[in-house]
Amino acid sequence: MSLMDQLRVEPVTKRIRASHASTPVCETTDAMLVWEPRRVVPMYAVPEADVRVPLTPIETPAPPPDLPPVLGPVNFAWHFQEGQAYTVSVPGADLVGAAFRPADPDLGGRVILDWWPFEWMEEDQSVTGHPHDPFKRIDVLSSGRRIVVAYDGTVLADTTGAIALHETHIPARWYVPRDDVDLDLLEPSATTSVCAYKGHATYFSLADGPAGTEDFAWTYLDPLPEVAVVRGHVCFYAERTDLVVDGVAVPRPRTPWSSREAAELF
Repeated sequence: MSLMDQLRVEPVTKRIRASHASTPVCETTDAMLVWEPRRVVPMYAVPEADVRVPLTPIETPAPPPDLPPVLGPVNFAWHFQEGQAYTVSVPGADLVGAAFRPADPDLGGRVILDWWPFEWMEEDQSVTGHPHDPFKRIDVLSSGRRIVVAYDGTVLADTTGAIALHETHIPARWYVPRDDVDLDLLEPSATTSVCAYKGHATYFSLADGPAGTEDFAWTYLDPLPEVAVVRGHVCFYAERTDLVVDGVAVPRPRTPWSSREAAELF
């Protein structure tokens, strides 16, 4: 994490393929994972010769001011290094700014492709959200510790059957069985998100709650196989609720999810 302000690269030996609406966009066995400055997740950089659709240079857009120092897998048209942006042309669409060639010589002229416009495969397996980080780990552990989650003195969840999810660089997340959550205090949200390691999440807000209690809990109804045990459990942001573990209050951590507005940029 001390290198977040720098460009970081890691060679990849997997076969990487991207497509758009069934049109092949690239196929390569010579990709690199690239963490651009201020980015917490990597993208794939591929040799331009392995891109099968036209790339048209455009003026590289300037990122907006006052962004957080660390950004997640959003708005990858914002770049914090020198280089050339491109429009990627596919049948029926021009994907403006969906490719970027960093000037850094370590990349050998490779082009970084944005994630969201394309469907991605590593070998013959589809990939969700963004490339997996080889330096990141998730441990999913059953726990008998008593977990109590509250907001402004109101208990939202109380369990001794939680699942602890420990993910590199992220506070421990406690997934609570639905039977131990007071769902009458929550209301489903229209918000969804995608995690490369867990899958597609849906959210809850505090029913009739004040600002800051929107989207402060989530669930995975159909998680990826690696974390299937959290299916249907509910997890609350420790950044925005009060967490007590075995009778000991856990201070609220400060992370990009400490506020909803910051989380939207992350």
